[in-house]
Amino acid sequence: MTGTTRSDPAAIALKVLLTISFCHFLNDMMQSIIPAIYPILKDAFHLSFAQIGLITLTCQLTASLLQPLVGIYTDRRPQPFSQPVGMGFTLVGLVLLAIAASFPALIFAVALVGVGSSVLHPESSRVARVASGGQHGLAQSVFQVGGNAGGALGPLLAAFFILPRGLGSIAWFALVALLAVVLLTRVGQWSRRVGTALQKVPGTMAATHRALPRGQVILAMAILLALIFSKYFYMASLTSYYTFYLMSRFQVTVQSAQVHLFIFLGAVAAGTVIGGPVGDRIGRKRVIWGSIVGVLPFTLLLPHVNLFWTGVLSVVIGLILASAFSAILVFAQELVPGRVGTISGLFFGVASAMGGIGAALLGRLADRTSILFVYQVCAFLPMIGLLAGFLPNLEKVRPAREPALPVPAR
Repeated sequence: MTGTTRSDPAAIALKVLLTISFCHFLNDMMQSIIPAIYPILKDAFHLSFAQIGLITLTCQLTASLLQPLVGIYTDRRPQPFSQPVGMGFTLVGLVLLAIAASFPALIFAVALVGVGSSVLHPESSRVARVASGGQHGLAQSVFQVGGNAGGALGPLLAAFFILPRGLGSIAWFALVALLAVVLLTRVGQWSRRVGTALQKVPGTMAATHRALPRGQVILAMAILLALIFSKYFYMASLTSYYTFYLMSRFQVTVQSAQVHLFIFLGAVAAGTVIGGPVGDRIGRKRVIWGSIVGVLPFTLLLPHVNLFWTGVLSVVIGLILASAFSAILVFAQELVPGRVGTISGLFFGVASAMGGIGAALLGRLADRTSILFVYQVCAFLPMIGLLAGFLPNLEKVRPAREPALPVPAR
C-alpha cells in the first residue's frame, strides 16, 4: 500500500480491499480447520456427535454474541486496529488447540478462535464498504470470497497436513495468524488516515430508505434474519457433518470425504463472487429470492442420489446458496444507512449463531436418528426463502455517484 501515490486514493482503497479479503481468507482458513478435523478429534477424545456439535456451538456463539456489540461500538467510535487484535485472539486459540489435552481445553481454545472472528468481521466489513467506490455488493463479495476460499482450503490442509502429523501440527498455523496481524495493522493505519470517512459511511439510497415506514424496515429486517436462519442452518448440515455423511452412506475414507468437502466449499466461494456484483446489476432482492428458493429442488434430491450425484448436487447447492449472503448484507445496510458496523456485526453474528446452534441441534438429532435423516429434514429449510417476496424494492432510486474518499495524509 506504500507504492501508490497519495493522489490516487481509489487505487490505494483497492489494495486495502484486496488485503482485507486476503486476511479474511487466512482467518476463515484457520477457522475451517476446526470442523475439518472433527473426525480426528472424535477418535482422539472419544467424542459423541453431540459433543462435536457443542464445539461448533462454542466457536460460533463466541463469534455471534460479540459481533453486534463490536459493530455498535465501532459505529460510534471506529477502532481501526481492532482487526489485528482480533487476529491475535485467533493466534492464541490455535496454539492452545494444538496442545489441548481434554475436552474442556478444546472448548476454551475454539472459544478464543470465535472471539477473534467476532472482533475481525464488523470493522473489516466497514472498511470494505468505504473502499468500494459505490459498488457495495461487489466489495462485499470480494471481502466474503476471501473467507469462503479460505474455508474451502481448510479441509485440504486438515487432510494432507494435519492428519499425517497429528493435532500438534495446528500450532504451525499460528505463523499464518501472525502474518495476518501484520497485514491488518497496515490496514488499520490506512483506516486511521481516512478516519473521517470511516466514522460516517454514507449509505447508498439513504434518502429512499429513510422514507420507508419504521414498521416496514423492521419487517424487512426480520425477513432477512429468517433467510439467514434458513441458509446457515442448512449450511451447518454440510460444513459440520458432510464428511460423516459421506463416510457413513458411501464408506469413503476420511481424506476422500474431506476432498468432497473442499469441493463443496470451493463452490460456496464461487457463489459468493457471483452474488454481489449480480445484485449490484439486477437488484439484490432478485438475487436473494433466486438464491434461497432456487436451491430447494437440489436440497430435496441430495439425500436420495449416489456418490457421484451427491458431489454434483453439493456443488450446485454451494453455488446457489452462497450467492445470497452479500446481497442480504448490503440490502440490510441500505435499509439502515449509516449503521454499517452495527448491521454487519448483527448479520455476521446471527449467521455464526445459526451455524453453531444448527450444528449442535443437528448433532443431537444425528445421535438419536441418523446422519441421513438429518439431511432429509434439512432439505426443506430453503422453503423459508419464500418470505423474500415480502421484501421492499430498494432499487428504484440510486445516487448518481458515491462520494469520493478523502486523500489520506501520510
